[in-house]
Amino acid sequence: MSQSETCGGAEQILGVNILQSRKYHNSNKLHSTKESPQPIEEKVGAFTKIIEAMGFTGPLKYSKWKIKIAALRMYTSCVEKTDFEEFFLRCQMPDTFNSWFLITLLHVWMCLVRMKQEGRSGKYMCRIIVHFMWEDVEQRGRVMGVNSYILKKNMILMTNNFYAAILGYDEGILSDDHGLAAALWRTFFNQKCEDPRQLELLVEYVRKQMQYLDSMDGEDLLLTGEVRWRPLVEKNPQSILTPRAPTYNDEGL
Repeated sequence: MSQSETCGGAEQILGVNILQSRKYHNSNKLHSTKESPQPIEEKVGAFTKIIEAMGFTGPLKYSKWKIKIAALRMYTSCVEKTDFEEFFLRCQMPDTFNSWFLITLLHVWMCLVRMKQEGRSGKYMCRIIVHFMWEDVEQRGRVMGVNSYILKKNMILMTNNFYAAILGYDEGILSDDHGLAAALWRTFFNQKCEDPRQLELLVEYVRKQMQYLDSMDGEDLLLTGEVRWRPLVEKNPQSILTPRAPTYNDEGL
């Protein structure tokens, strides 16, 4: 990896092309993230406010060690419970380190959106998830034999891309499907998606996944970090929608 090349909204890392060993429906039928529960407002004392204003974390609802363990599990679910092969196939992405990072970033972002709803403990967990992500990215680069100087340089580029992607995704999820599709096109597809069906598929995936995460108990997420991901393509699309009313044929008449 001798250099990096800017490609759309993300950095394409050259020299790291090592392999990492429909039916559509209208996503308007899914609950919009705008309808998600609002973040929990916690009452904190003056001392805690002073501590946190100085950049430290004050007392939390649960032990910080428990939250750190849960954060590690949640990040692990992003890289071990995601079907990367299906994303490569359905979205026509090359099986490279950069593609792996873009897919992981998307799932980490969805976890961050969900955990920010859990007050100060959730926000603390978000910071730990991001910390584990960068540790993993750096470790994978070292395993691939990337020069330490080049790795550090590219880590800086990837960090900048990460925060730009988070901002874009946040704006997209609060918008309609067109806004979300635009954010995914810029970041996930590097402005190179020519098949609108791929964008439709990914918009649907993000909407249904956010709805699914919102349905999970916040206390359990803070203590266990266990997250299950819905498949990119549902075998039974009706399972994520409102139950279908019986029809004439269903009644056997």
